[in-house]
Amino acid sequence: MTPTLVSRRRLKRHPGLRLRPLLLLLCSGSVLAQAPAAAPAQTIVITGNPLGREAGATPANVLAGSALQQRRAGTLGGTLDGLPGVSASGFGPNASRPVIRGLDGDRVRLLDGGSASVDASNLSFDHASATDPLVAERIEVLRGPAALLYGGNATGGVVNVIDNRIPRTPLAGLSGRTEVRFGGAAAERAGAAVLEGGTAPASGASAGSWAWHADVHGRRASDLRTPRYTPLEDGQPLEPATRVRNSEARSEGGAVGASWVDSQAYLGAAVDTTRHRYGVTVEPDVFIRMERERLSLAGEWRALPGPFTQASAQASRTRYRHDEVEGTGEVGTTFRSTGDEFRLQLRHAPLGPLQGVVGVQTERLDFSALGEEAFVPGTRTRSSALFVLEEMKLGAARLSFGARRERVQVRSDGDAPDAAEPRFGAAAERRFSPTSAALSASVGAAQGWQASATLGHTERAPAYYELYANGVHVATAAFERGDPTLPTERSRHAELGLAWAGSQSSLKFSAFTTRFARYIALDATGVDIVVPGEAGEPDTVVPEYLFRNVRARLQGFELEGRQTLFAAGAGRRWGLVLSGTIDTVRGKNLGSGEALPRLAPLRARLALEAQAEAWQLGAGLRHAARQNRVPATDTPTAGFTLLDLWASGALPAPWPGAQAQWFARLSNATDRVAFNAAAIGTVRGLSPEGGRALGIGLRTAF
Repeated sequence: MTPTLVSRRRLKRHPGLRLRPLLLLLCSGSVLAQAPAAAPAQTIVITGNPLGREAGATPANVLAGSALQQRRAGTLGGTLDGLPGVSASGFGPNASRPVIRGLDGDRVRLLDGGSASVDASNLSFDHASATDPLVAERIEVLRGPAALLYGGNATGGVVNVIDNRIPRTPLAGLSGRTEVRFGGAAAERAGAAVLEGGTAPASGASAGSWAWHADVHGRRASDLRTPRYTPLEDGQPLEPATRVRNSEARSEGGAVGASWVDSQAYLGAAVDTTRHRYGVTVEPDVFIRMERERLSLAGEWRALPGPFTQASAQASRTRYRHDEVEGTGEVGTTFRSTGDEFRLQLRHAPLGPLQGVVGVQTERLDFSALGEEAFVPGTRTRSSALFVLEEMKLGAARLSFGARRERVQVRSDGDAPDAAEPRFGAAAERRFSPTSAALSASVGAAQGWQASATLGHTERAPAYYELYANGVHVATAAFERGDPTLPTERSRHAELGLAWAGSQSSLKFSAFTTRFARYIALDATGVDIVVPGEAGEPDTVVPEYLFRNVRARLQGFELEGRQTLFAAGAGRRWGLVLSGTIDTVRGKNLGSGEALPRLAPLRARLALEAQAEAWQLGAGLRHAARQNRVPATDTPTAGFTLLDLWASGALPAPWPGAQAQWFARLSNATDRVAFNAAAIGTVRGLSPEGGRALGIGLRTAF
């Protein structure tokens, strides 16, 4: 029973990290070990920034290549968990959204290829994200001025999953890749296949050509196996267990897309579908059956004459549905969403040292929940926005400014005329005009150093459930009441960053603070609500929680780095790389003086990886300290230290022109019990991390 919908980060740290003269530290070996040990540091360009800037000292993370392959999990949150500043909400192994610096839900924007990802995962912790990481080619986590281009819902940041379903560059001939995975703590069986091709001439001529993409993916998982532990339900111990009950899952999906592409433009479309069925851990006989269909359109035109040199547009339509199915096979509640988005960005010609983009965005979301456990009425949300991102380079310094002005309308349909038990009242409507802006500066210095600073002001319109909820929410085991009079949420943000990159080493540090003048929290009122039982069943009593404004503060830091201890070459076959991360966030309700809920403690990862031409061997430690900083409505969470081992290597080519690679990972090698302090209280004691388990896989490309 936790008093806010903002999931807090499960943070991990390793005790006694050894810090070598300003370079050695810190970043997950499986996260940043993307280049061979002897390779110089790579420049990472953030495509979610329309100006395409490199990461540098900016607050951004990128997961791609072998790092993404090693970390790929069944959920988007599980895949990103452990990146600096990023953790997972962790409602069991099947429903886990990314959490950025302690912010989740409608404060983190999820994108599929730059377009809004429509699902119900922001409404409830037990609702899985519809984005499947199996076919992702690259995942970016973006904060700062560029993130504001995606709305007030990006207060925490933006997660952009890039999958190339709409090809943006010419393709010649046929290419593809496959990946299969087996094992792990959930006895996973997963696979994905991608085929791409086009009619572009192999000579690289600039004439227009067709390019196409097709992919399929699927996953099966059994109940998660764990070390022996005593589950806690409603604070009461159950029989000791070695599996997380009702945590099995299966999913499948696919997509096709095509584009007309030349050297200066592309125009394309894609359709994709996803099906997902998974158990709800807090209810031993309930499962969720989810499906989503999506149509996406995108185009870009470069080297245009006139005041705008580049134009890009995106549009999407998404239909989403999920049914919560009881053990009897009866559908208890059905959630439906239909979402439309249109986005146009124009890059203007340089105005002296100034360059940038301006744009417009419109979104429509129709939501309905039908059934006995529906705690939110049908709603319709409409928004439109103007945004701008400008940048100026002055010598070694670069200044960036981003701003966004929105108009948001949220309407409740209220109770149906024939409602047996009216709960939501008459139809109602609220209108908001959020304005957000951010300013950042970065300065490059000698010997690879770069410093940055960011100031920001963000406003977010309340979500439909924060305004109109009125009923028992099973996932939180509470009676949740919205407040239809809520104003916009407001926050101010400040951040300092410092980065260094050498030929064999790198270091990056960020410190931040975010102060909310009007933080929309789900707070306990101290009142208990009696819920009548169904036929023959006793009444139940649940606490009442109310969405309301409070003053709050979040602050923390992130430190990551890598050090090549020695490189391959000069008669040495192997190179050795040490890497790691440390990060933490603390939050406080400034009105009550209590800690914000589900804030995890300092965490750290330390990894040592040996690399040769075709081989990688690695070991990593993950540690989370005990979390004692909790509000009165929560309980402390024990710390843990876990050991992971991994390896990969090349295999003989299965056919001419192909490449093959095997990979393996032994997770939680010491088989320790580990609970997620960032998880909501109703599921935390029921679902620890998986126990010792070996997962293996095979990847081919041609």
